[in-house]
Amino acid sequence: MERKTIKVLLWILTIAILGGSVWALYATGFFQAAGSPQAMGDYIARCAPWSHLAYFGVQLVSVVVAPIPSNITAAAGAWLFGLWPAFLLTWGAVTLGSCLVFALARALGQGFVSRFVSEKLSERYLDVIRRKRDVFLALAFLFPFFPDDILCILAGLTDISFRRFFLLTVLARPWGLLVACMVGSATLSIPLWGMALLGAGGLAAFLLAMKYGDKLEALVMERLKR
Repeated sequence: MERKTIKVLLWILTIAILGGSVWALYATGFFQAAGSPQAMGDYIARCAPWSHLAYFGVQLVSVVVAPIPSNITAAAGAWLFGLWPAFLLTWGAVTLGSCLVFALARALGQGFVSRFVSEKLSERYLDVIRRKRDVFLALAFLFPFFPDDILCILAGLTDISFRRFFLLTVLARPWGLLVACMVGSATLSIPLWGMALLGAGGLAAFLLAMKYGDKLEALVMERLKR
């Protein structure tokens, strides 16, 4: 089968699955429930006895088609299932979803990316991903104020290998999700001033890493060679 034919079939399959997923989420009240962890928890609980599977599906689809931060649904899952079941389900779904959008962007190219990422966001992040690569993606995945799902799509347009991207996703994305699950399960309670301090510290660390990341990486590599 010609490559062009395969690409057309992949486009048709992708549009059908994504369109069906959006319709299903809308029809079942997902977007209305996305306003708070408790409402999202009630939405997932209505799927019993398949609540765990529904939760995994919601987390997966939210990465691909829904503009809902995974942290909100992670907190809802922890409130419903407890810390570790919610975290493991979220980690698996987010990793799978991240790799899926990366692979689709790699296979379908700019046309696919343009349907999910605005030109403004592409201009803001794509060049940085290409220049800073691992440093930027790792830090962006670690800190909650970056659009992780969009960055996964844009990364598919770069020369980062799938294996490298997979490792970055597995190692860097789960920590923010773990904190969200801890908050949702009441294992961790962070006051407003604590969140402000964490945000300021994270921003400072990010800016320093962006400025000196290349030098630090070169220094580490030089030491390892010795």
